[in-house]
Amino acid sequence: MLAPKEIAARLDDVRGRIDSAVRRSGRDPRSVRLLLASKAQPPEAIAAAYEAGARDFGENYVQEAIGKQKSLRTLRDLKWHMIGHLQINKAKLAASTFALIHSLDSTRLAEALARAAAGSRVVTLIEVNLAMETTKSGIFKAEAEGLIESARDKVDIRGLMTIPPPSEDARAARRYFAELRNLRDRLATSTGLALSELSMGMTDDFEIAIEEGATIVRVGRAVFGERMR
Repeated sequence: MLAPKEIAARLDDVRGRIDSAVRRSGRDPRSVRLLLASKAQPPEAIAAAYEAGARDFGENYVQEAIGKQKSLRTLRDLKWHMIGHLQINKAKLAASTFALIHSLDSTRLAEALARAAAGSRVVTLIEVNLAMETTKSGIFKAEAEGLIESARDKVDIRGLMTIPPPSEDARAARRYFAELRNLRDRLATSTGLALSELSMGMTDDFEIAIEEGATIVRVGRAVFGERMR
């Protein structure tokens, strides 16, 4: 784990890069939220980032997130996000653990979340696999409108999320970010939902994602360093 002062310094650097990308894009600085991807990071690293002002943290596994919640239960305004693939059998736990689930990918999952929420509506994003990679979760682009229509009365759908294919050149991700933004705009018109959130961009490409309209960027390594495992 990096020293708390180094985590704070790296977080400050990322914030500066976000501000620069926002200014280049002519956007409102308040329109972009920094989400720290904390998978495999110890609670002490999350606490250090919290002390430096971070409030939103993303986890890939439900049980890992629950363990960290217990360790950090005194940090009352900390918000947890589910950014990994969510199995249907984990929906009950996830519904009470996360402020936002970024990886809705089926009507069955929406139904399970609705059952678990007991009358309230779980806030979600739909994960779209734009490159149709067989190794990744998420629905294909052509399926997005159908999923919205089948799930909109079960969960609160706020927008879309994507993870572009890996590339040595971060600029290769731009086409996918632009494609997700265009898909969001089209779906907002056809479904009548606001779909205000675009969760896209990570350590290597978050500035490009902001230029293409990201409202949430998921940054881990740039703040925490390499994962602990």
